[in-house]
Amino acid sequence: MTTLAAAAPLCPASAQPCTCFRPFERSCSASAAEQAKRSPGWLGDRIPRALSLFGHDVETVEVLRVAVVAVSAALVWFGLTRTVAGVDLVGAAGLLFGAWPILREAFENIKERRMTMELSMSIAILAAAAISEFFTALVVTFFVLVAEELEHLTVDRGRAAIADLIDVMPHEATVRRDGVIAVVPLDTIVIGDHVLVAPGENIPVDGVVKSGLSYVDQARITGESMPIKRSEGDTVFAGSINQSGALDIQVDRIGRDTSFGRIIDAIENAEQSRAPVQRLADQLAGYLVYFSFAAAILTYWLTGNIRDTISVIIVAGACGVAAGTPLAVLGGIGRAARNGAIIKGGMHLEALGKIDTIVLDKTGTLTFGEPRVTAIHPAAGRAEADLLRLAASAELRSEHPLAKAIVAEARARDLVVPEPNSFDYTLGRGVTAVIGSDRILIGSVKLLQADGVTVPADRDGNGVSSEICVAVNGTYAGAFAVADEVRPEAANAIRALHAMGIKTLLLTGDNAKVAESVGASLGIGAVEAGMLPEQKLERVRALVASGAKVAMLGDGINDAPALTAASVGIAMGSGTDVAKESADIVLLANDLDRLVETIAIARRTRGVIWQNFTGTIAVDALGIALAAFGFLNPLFAAFIHVSSELIFISNSARLLPAADRMKSSRRGTRAEPAESMQTKILG
Repeated sequence: MTTLAAAAPLCPASAQPCTCFRPFERSCSASAAEQAKRSPGWLGDRIPRALSLFGHDVETVEVLRVAVVAVSAALVWFGLTRTVAGVDLVGAAGLLFGAWPILREAFENIKERRMTMELSMSIAILAAAAISEFFTALVVTFFVLVAEELEHLTVDRGRAAIADLIDVMPHEATVRRDGVIAVVPLDTIVIGDHVLVAPGENIPVDGVVKSGLSYVDQARITGESMPIKRSEGDTVFAGSINQSGALDIQVDRIGRDTSFGRIIDAIENAEQSRAPVQRLADQLAGYLVYFSFAAAILTYWLTGNIRDTISVIIVAGACGVAAGTPLAVLGGIGRAARNGAIIKGGMHLEALGKIDTIVLDKTGTLTFGEPRVTAIHPAAGRAEADLLRLAASAELRSEHPLAKAIVAEARARDLVVPEPNSFDYTLGRGVTAVIGSDRILIGSVKLLQADGVTVPADRDGNGVSSEICVAVNGTYAGAFAVADEVRPEAANAIRALHAMGIKTLLLTGDNAKVAESVGASLGIGAVEAGMLPEQKLERVRALVASGAKVAMLGDGINDAPALTAASVGIAMGSGTDVAKESADIVLLANDLDRLVETIAIARRTRGVIWQNFTGTIAVDALGIALAAFGFLNPLFAAFIHVSSELIFISNSARLLPAADRMKSSRRGTRAEPAESMQTKILG
């Protein structure tokens, strides 16, 4: 067995091989504190560059900064300091060291002509120091420094959602090439390789099972709570956990191209793709700073009280909105990803939260997109299982989709399907086969009637499903109803959408009879059948032009134009690559209940953001009024500023998905030798 070592990329902090790099990452994502923690310490490594406090990495210099400010404030309060020319030396030194990062950021904002909360707090701190209120300046600085670390702690929870996802991936995988089994780095695997996955390991690639039988936990990818049985011919996803048996998987997709990689992309891009509401949050923050300055100038002009003026500047804060809005967007996209829905950016999450109309495709969206046996009607005296066994045997060599549906139904019931002795296909009619001593006719009514078989008129047909009749030795034996089966969760999903106030419209290229039957059974608001792709596109464009907020849900190439024209395009995970690339959201789970849950997440995210907006404006307006009339001193104003900021950030943090600790106990290790696995796979 051969083991190859993976070359880690260089860390941006040290230009040395990065120890915090994870599979699927394009670069080191470690925060400044994480990078400092991995760097050599001071004084011969006696003092670490970062400390762990409450499970959160904090740079040692930041802890020291908070401590110096706190001690300086205590010394000033108890009068244990020395004053020279009216300047408290300890207070001034502690303030300079503690407030330095705040002042530096404010200076950068001035150069960029940006009005920010750091700038307003810097002015308040300097104003307090200018009138020798060093205790006030130090306490305000202390509050700001502590608030920033608490904000970092909350935001790190969002990054932990990415880290927990990435951490489930092994750095290496066992592959078989030319009969030789080797453990190789994940980034050396290519499409077509055979990856061997032992029980308890995480599956590192998207692919097809070539041999083996196991139950696979796909909860991280599709949101399905129960393990799924996987055997030869079944598809598996990277990030799933192989629970019971050994699997030999032929690689179809690797790295960022896997379903798992796309989930990570969606969460990472959430921090970079700015939703319109995030721009509004930044504008609101700037306006509140301008408003607080105007109120401070007015307060000083009317009262001449510098302490009240400083209180007005300090109390106003929009950091909760400015930091909480992107955190809410990240949380919403992360929660949707854990639920099996990839949202490709914050703007699409926001648009999804506003929709009032959803346009639905039928085939492959409301239905499974492939014919299935929906009913079996055996003739009197004929057992259902026997009829299915004979029909599947007769159709075994046929390539017709309806024939494949019957064979698939027999195999799903674990029936033994023998090879026919002879097989003859009549175009447009059906199949004649001999199985042992039985002569089987299976196909249309015309096929049976042409052979002299009497076919009863009352065969329980519904006019919507395709009917396949069977005769055995010249006698009518029964019939099958085969149709593109409606997804079992579709009716509940449509009801849930209506309960949310969302209108539903079915646009399909199928015939009117089938479309109306499906629409009526699901309770869809309106149905339009026989539509070509360009007609779907024009219909969606007309809805958008009328002012409706439209989501389009589809899966095929013919749906791609309409997906791009809608306010939000949503593709099923089983759909074509064209549809998934055209869509703004992809439902990996192929489950319409996930669609409803994703819309609910988007609406909840939007609600949290507007709660923060409303709360910030109310708190700032009340705080400025109280400070202007002398009811708030600078210390209490700083407390209100910081506490309201943390409340609104914590409100956004409620959307973050819980950290996923369900990591395989065997991740990154091999539970058994490769030779043993080879025996399991081949045996």
